[in-house]
Amino acid sequence: MRYFRTASTLHHRDERELISATARSYLFVPANRPDRFAKALSSGADAVVVDLEDAVPPAEKEPARDRLAAWLCNDHPVVVRINGVETPWFRDDLLLATLPGVSGIMLPKAERIDADLTAACAGAGVPLLPMIESAAGLANSQAIACATSVQRLVFGTIDFQLDLGLAAEHSDLLPYSAQLVMASRRAGIGAPVDGVNTTLYDGDALRADTLRCRRFGFGGKLCIHPRQVAIVNACFQPSAAEQAWAREVLQAAARAGGAALAIDGQMVDRPVMMRARAILQEAARNSSAGGRPTQSGEGDE
Repeated sequence: MRYFRTASTLHHRDERELISATARSYLFVPANRPDRFAKALSSGADAVVVDLEDAVPPAEKEPARDRLAAWLCNDHPVVVRINGVETPWFRDDLLLATLPGVSGIMLPKAERIDADLTAACAGAGVPLLPMIESAAGLANSQAIACATSVQRLVFGTIDFQLDLGLAAEHSDLLPYSAQLVMASRRAGIGAPVDGVNTTLYDGDALRADTLRCRRFGFGGKLCIHPRQVAIVNACFQPSAAEQAWAREVLQAAARAGGAALAIDGQMVDRPVMMRARAILQEAARNSSAGGRPTQSGEGDE
């Protein structure tokens, strides 16, 4: 089936439709469960990811794609996780990038960047979020990060462990996570997105996991249930204490007028001031997206 974007949509694409490169939470919803779309959109997630890949059995992929194509519109922009490059559904899934309401394309099992994929995303002005889920994908992560239209890398931790034969705790993946953070930084794209936490009813475990990935340099996290969203969003919002520290640093630096100074025994130099500015900028961005200050990264369940 062919899908068409109207000329009006092509030339007057609302920039709000494009998912922010600083989104904190990406909530998956199965593409074959349109009855769940509204709940996902009202969850508070910065981005909803309609999933045509793992969540949809092979026999249902084409009907789910067609129903999704009919539902898409600018009133409720979503990211679409399409099927992988090596699958028979990839080429037809890719046509969805041309439709209104698609704010990003998430590519699973990315080990290389397909030329048709980057051309389609670039032509539609749609960001691309490749998922690194294998040793080959990690080895090529720098080239993938530098490809046209790539906005952020996404760490598919479950499939990654399966590919490498690991049975690791999430914190044990730090050596691999660090490579994605470095590749993203060198490519000048957004901070990477961490993989899912399969815990649905242990808010403390999810909070600890999310705060850990934030410390490691990740900028967002995949979610598999609406109950995870508030905790994840809160963990990526600078705490009230962090914001107070940042304001104190910048105010003291302004009063010093370029003279050397220290706060609480810490020398305040240019990197410290840059960190303070970054904290306040991040807080402002998240507040505009519905975030709120928290104490030590806590969130509501």
